[in-house]
Amino acid sequence: MNTLCTLEQILVRDYGVAANQVTPDATLESLGLDSLSMLELMFKIEDRYGLKITEDMPTDMQTVGDVVVFVDGLITRKPELAVLSARPP
Repeated sequence: MNTLCTLEQILVRDYGVAANQVTPDATLESLGLDSLSMLELMFKIEDRYGLKITEDMPTDMQTVGDVVVFVDGLITRKPELAVLSARPP
């Protein structure tokens, strides 16, 4: 399962976002995510992927695609964790 699909599952399940709204170009604001929601989302991503986000979260993430790129970058930097991304939610 790719990062976009995983993110879609989290947004649908935990934030009540309609699945058809979750596209790479969808803005986080249009999906109803504020700064607190983004922080919570990062905790959920940490749990899901077995990551620890130790760096500051970028402040320029505006879209779902931005989040996907950020998460994929974390996974790429931690190759041993890439296997964890395949585990079911």
